Amino acid sequence: MGTGKHRKLSSRQQKVGSMVVAGAVPVVLTLVGSSGTANAELGRNVPVSPTEHGSHVAFVADDPDSGEATPAVQAEQTKQSPDWPTAQVPNVRPYRGTRIPDDTRSSLQWARPVPKSEYLSPVEFLHGPVQVAPVPPIAPPPGMLRFGNVQVEVPDWLPREPAIQLNDAAAVTEADLATFFDSVGMERTRSDRVASQTVGSAALGAAAGAAIASPFALIGAGVGGALGLAIGVPFAPIGLAAVPIGAAYGAALMAAPLAAIGAGIGATLGAAQALTAPPRALGPAEAATDQPATD
Repeated sequence: MGTGKHRKLSSRQQKVGSMVVAGAVPVVLTLVGSSGTANAELGRNVPVSPTEHGSHVAFVADDPDSGEATPAVQAEQTKQSPDWPTAQVPNVRPYRGTRIPDDTRSSLQWARPVPKSEYLSPVEFLHGPVQVAPVPPIAPPPGMLRFGNVQVEVPDWLPREPAIQLNDAAAVTEADLATFFDSVGMERTRSDRVASQTVGSAALGAAAGAAIASPFALIGAGVGGALGLAIGVPFAPIGLAAVPIGAAYGAALMAAPLAAIGAGIGATLGAAQALTAPPRALGPAEAATDQPATD
């Protein structure tokens, strides 16, 4: 699990950054030179108007007989003028909410804790879907990726934002399923159980399908990379970018169908197991308050 500490840039990253900066310098200089704002020669006074430079520029005449004037910045007026830049950015709406800890990979402000499994209600009194209140999603534990009832540690190679997106998508899907099961009359614990086990088993099924498809994915990557190379060579060096793109597309083309099939099978098995799970009582039923009278 990542610690979130800053890491020292590698020499390769520093070289890439230097190349980007070096390439940007001539572009910026070209734009500045073509804008026509720096065409003044040294030692030459350029006539300007107050409209161009604002009220903080005072004008004095070089030659009283000539109508030309040169700008002179007054220290007093400069001190009174606002600091530059002063433009106000429109459409700024600060996002306020609860501060989610950095080690929790979630952005869902309305999430709830992982529910306890002290009891499990039986499946009874089911009916057609009706309007119900939406079920809040479940927040993942700190440092974990949560897919329903399946939890794994966040790998070091997975950046923070993609991890948050994965957790959010899984949690919202689980909450939507729980809301549907509520709408047909399931009790809260059973709805949570079926929803979480459906999502978790789907994730396991997708992983199993992708693992089974890995040999075919390698073949697809090779074929896709070869096609990308054939297409990109005439446009080298830029065209060579088609090689990794083709390889990734070929691998996904082979792995995605089996992963989807595995996810479907897993979701079906998970939902069936959760629906047929035996109920667990919280404790003895409350005793009847009205006792029959005895002589």
